[in-house]
Amino acid sequence: MSTDFDAWADVYDAVYSYVTADVPFYVDEAVSSGGPVLELGCGTGRVAMPIAEAGVEIVGLDSSPRMLDTARRKASQSPAADSLSLAQADMRAFCLNRRFSLVVIPFRGFLSLLTVEDQLNALACVKRHLAPGGRLIFNVFVPDLDMLAQPGDAAYHLRDVFDPKTGRRFVIWHQSSYDNHNQLIYARIMIDELDDAGAMSSRIYRDFQLRYAHRWELHHLLTSAGFEVLDLYGSFDRAPFDEASPEMIWTARPTSRPPEAL
Repeated sequence: MSTDFDAWADVYDAVYSYVTADVPFYVDEAVSSGGPVLELGCGTGRVAMPIAEAGVEIVGLDSSPRMLDTARRKASQSPAADSLSLAQADMRAFCLNRRFSLVVIPFRGFLSLLTVEDQLNALACVKRHLAPGGRLIFNVFVPDLDMLAQPGDAAYHLRDVFDPKTGRRFVIWHQSSYDNHNQLIYARIMIDELDDAGAMSSRIYRDFQLRYAHRWELHHLLTSAGFEVLDLYGSFDRAPFDEASPEMIWTARPTSRPPEAL
């Protein structure tokens, strides 16, 4: 079954090639957990593969078959193949019949849950799949008032990136509109491919939605779902969260043991 994220499979690694700061953090947490690890929203394996290459058993779960196909192709050419397995499922409703010492949701994956009901369903699934003493770690951006007041018809230059496979240069533009009543972001990424002469040879559009969330909203959500917040970092060097932090990196564990049977 196809999903809205299938269209991202061919361009995801190029568009987000600049996102690297979180990888050492998640690898360190995976190694210290001892495994096994479950990543929700694993996409093309950007985080899952480095964890597997570090020798930690990891299951990557995603709803998009095409994103998972890309992850499989990459893993087949990497030492990660022996430690990485992939599963197609919805993070709001999945059962893998096993438990994990660590569940991670990197790079705003939690924000793809567009309602409180979706968030609670996903957290309930996480809780059922955590081993005793296991932890949940996820990161999201900090909502910024200037960002939320941006006009929806204005596109801005995000950055230039190079496709790590082909060396092609892409100019990335971002355009968003905001439904601040429902805390929804309707985002569009515009990707201009440049030829050797610097002329645009193609432009493609990729749309997605996110539901932004505030600090205390997430704190209460986690506690309502039966989790204890262990840490809240403001950056991937584990600096404490404060008013200048651009990132919220949450670490939590269930307050009670899961039932014996999944």
